Amino acid sequence: MVKEQETSKQEDLSSKNKDTKIDEENHNDKESNSEKESQSASEKKEIAPEEIIKELEDKLARAFAEMENQRRRFEKEKEEAFEYGGFLFAKEALNLIDNLERSKQALKNDDKLKNTEALNKTLEHLDIINKDLISIFSKNNIKPIESLNKKLDPNLHQAMMEIEDNQREPGTIIQEIQKGFTIKDRLLRPSLVGVSKKTEDEIKKPKENVEKEEDN
Repeated sequence: MVKEQETSKQEDLSSKNKDTKIDEENHNDKESNSEKESQSASEKKEIAPEEIIKELEDKLARAFAEMENQRRRFEKEKEEAFEYGGFLFAKEALNLIDNLERSKQALKNDDKLKNTEALNKTLEHLDIINKDLISIFSKNNIKPIESLNKKLDPNLHQAMMEIEDNQREPGTIIQEIQKGFTIKDRLLRPSLVGVSKKTEDEIKKPKENVEKEEDN
């Protein structure tokens, strides 16, 4: 009976020892897993700030670039507004010069006023007003386009008619119908002009000379 009791006690002790070892092993496994998790978490924490900093740097660089582009656009718009803000006003103001010129032509064509002192004085006053207007425009960088006896320039002139003239090169401006103007480096309006062309007789002569040479 005593032996049986001792045997049971030994078995109980061995089972307790086994349980203790299992618990210790489980505890060690948990500790190792927790250590691995803590290591991986710490690694993530170490990598994440660098990525965040890079992302922030990229965002800041893009933001600064966009701000610089906006600043340049604003500066350009401000300069254009300052330099060309009166573009439409200047274009409308040219009607004053056109109306003065039309008035002069109407007075000159009036048979009752021809060769009268009143006509001459009126035309003188209109010329003075016209010169004053041109002077005011010039001070504001609005200048007339030189046209007469110049070669036709499509950037400055608009040909309205062709006039036969054998004394000048074809395409030479020999009549100014409406004066054109520029504002700084921009065209305010083109000059309306008449350009020279050769007469039909002059055009035929080179053809006749060519035919004669071929016959010979």
